[in-house]
Amino acid sequence: MILGPITDRLGQSIETVSATVSEAFFEPVLRLGVTGLSRAGKTVFITSLVNNLLEPGRMGQMQAVRAGMIEGAYLQPQPDLTLPRFNYEGHLAALTGPEPRWPEGTRAISELRLSFRLAPSGLFGPLTGSRRLHLDIVDYPGEWLLDLGLMDLGYADWSDQTLDRLAARPQAQDFLRAAAATDPAARLDEEVAQSLTRTYTAGLSAAREAGWADCSPGRFLLPGDLAGSPVLTFVPLPRPDTARRASLWREMERRFEGYKRQVVRPFFETHFARIDRQVVLLDVLEAVHLGPAALEDMRRAMAAVLSAFRPGTNSWLATLLRGRRVERILFAATKADHLHHSQHPRLAALTTAMLVEARDRARFSGARTEAMAIAALRATVEESRSLDGVAHDLVRGRLEDGRQAAFHPGDLPVDPARLMASAREGADAWQGNDYGAMRFAPPSIERRPGDGLPHIRLDRAAEFLFGDRLL
Repeated sequence: MILGPITDRLGQSIETVSATVSEAFFEPVLRLGVTGLSRAGKTVFITSLVNNLLEPGRMGQMQAVRAGMIEGAYLQPQPDLTLPRFNYEGHLAALTGPEPRWPEGTRAISELRLSFRLAPSGLFGPLTGSRRLHLDIVDYPGEWLLDLGLMDLGYADWSDQTLDRLAARPQAQDFLRAAAATDPAARLDEEVAQSLTRTYTAGLSAAREAGWADCSPGRFLLPGDLAGSPVLTFVPLPRPDTARRASLWREMERRFEGYKRQVVRPFFETHFARIDRQVVLLDVLEAVHLGPAALEDMRRAMAAVLSAFRPGTNSWLATLLRGRRVERILFAATKADHLHHSQHPRLAALTTAMLVEARDRARFSGARTEAMAIAALRATVEESRSLDGVAHDLVRGRLEDGRQAAFHPGDLPVDPARLMASAREGADAWQGNDYGAMRFAPPSIERRPGDGLPHIRLDRAAEFLFGDRLL
């Protein structure tokens, strides 16, 4: 009766070691994390990336494509049987159907395995034949991503920071009034806790719809089977002078710590800590459109998130023992097709300026970082029009109601410090310029055989993220 379970565990351990050795030496696996904030375009990014790797006619900036190293690429069942499969076929159909539409956004973690058959390389290449590389793409909800910034905070500090941040949001005013009218040192009343949580969650949802970046805790917006549980029933409260054990404050503190321990930490340890390469998608243009407070909100949110990564260089032994470090991180400003190409360097420079502190920490730990302006699916074409004798560079595309529209969002400054200074100083509006935003629909696409979806710099993004592993 004792020998059976011991034998089972021993057999499982041998299988795990064998799989790890096989993975490291014969058919290596690279795990690519795709993360970002809500509406940054994670689903479209993964769909277009996979489509363009399967049909690489538009991926000319990848060395492996130019050198003919990719003999074949194909989808396989993902190795983790407990994760949903990323619905690549359904999302591609939405983008390329008779009436193209944007696919549904990420609401849960999912995974997709893309396997490459690669031409022989190296001294012993002719003897070993074709090689295999498995690219496991893991999609994370942006709302859950923000929770990683909670790990180093206690409840009191989280409450102070959150209440301070919410003061600038119109969507949070109902909750702030309710919190101010509540005595956190009073005895716990579950109806009060539930009411406060409902009001807080409604404010988070409205803020997300309005384009604010930090709408944490993320599981409040995507609770799944945790809906209504005590671990999702807490809110930030003003810090009292004293609070006894049975008080509302102490119970909120207990639930906050339980949320970190039972929800955030397992997610980090199971998924984030295993990532090799990372792309972080940001809708920087939308933040600029919303104003200085929104841009600063995005900067702070991403700085908190990136502090949870473990950047560094993977050694073969560390990989064999599962002691992974994130080797490369790409900060990708999406929707570059909403700007004329002449402004793309400015968008990339602004993205770099927003994340300079996090980028420098990553580089210090040995990780390579890059900032790019990309469009996973190009939805516009460029044109110039003359107004009062002055030429203006525009982009034109199909709106969601079917109409065609030409658009100029405003010129980003050459020096991103102009925007960042206003954002950090808490300015109410940009000085001397206004920035617009427009929601374009996916274009009607006609493709030649072998061409993937049209994009901007997706091939450069792929080359940076995993091009070295294809050679």
